[in-house]
Amino acid sequence: MQQDINQKFEHLKQNLASLGSVAIAFSGGVDSAFLLKTAHDVLGSQAAAVTIHAAVFPDRESGEAADFCRRYGIRQIICTADPLKIEGFAANPKNRCYLCKRRLMQEVLDAAQEQMLAYTAEGSNTDDAGDYRPGQQAVAQLGILSPLREAGLSKAEIRELSRRMGLPTWEKPSYACLASRFVYGEEITPEKLTMVGSAEQLLLDLGFRQMRVRMHGQMARIEVLPQEFDRLIKVRSQVADSFLKYGFTYVTMDLIGYRTGSMNEVIETGM
Repeated sequence: MQQDINQKFEHLKQNLASLGSVAIAFSGGVDSAFLLKTAHDVLGSQAAAVTIHAAVFPDRESGEAADFCRRYGIRQIICTADPLKIEGFAANPKNRCYLCKRRLMQEVLDAAQEQMLAYTAEGSNTDDAGDYRPGQQAVAQLGILSPLREAGLSKAEIRELSRRMGLPTWEKPSYACLASRFVYGEEITPEKLTMVGSAEQLLLDLGFRQMRVRMHGQMARIEVLPQEFDRLIKVRSQVADSFLKYGFTYVTMDLIGYRTGSMNEVIETGM
């Protein structure tokens, strides 16, 4: 396995070097941070980050992305977008991610062209094939590269390589945009995004690293790791009081616990 991961890493670097120049869609997460730093190591100033500022991304994510670029001297291009203005997006259909991804990645493509960067790439890995991800269709249609997946790198391998490189993101919890917190068919509004964002920030401030707050009408469904159930119970009064102030009517804890894409389970089961 040790040799295998090294071979994959070398393949990634060779692939990036062959591009000549590239814009990396950079959210500040584990995968895009690793891809960006590797591209910068290989291509220098011919690799740049393109970060989208939008209401579906918390300010802390944008701030961490900017800090990462400053730390490593990487050129960062900031684009502002409003997914709620994308036709059909606010209605939250099952292809919501496709609608959003296509629009936002087009912004990244446009920025790359303006900066005379030959290619655009994003940070999907081999594990991303295991969930319902219509956004990947948009990536493919736009001709955006996915070098980590092409190199055969998994999330665990990306974390390990990031650790070796000393990247601060190597153990950062997985994250997805706030729009993924809503039941399909429920309207997404700026107010609801603020409610969910505030609720998750509170849990982060309380020390819960890998978690989600899902919204069902006016009910909050909290997902934390099973080993943290007891700790959540201990602070339940503070959490409940705060959530009610944010605008939720009911506050619940999911007894299954944190898992990625739990809103997609109704698609898989046909419910």
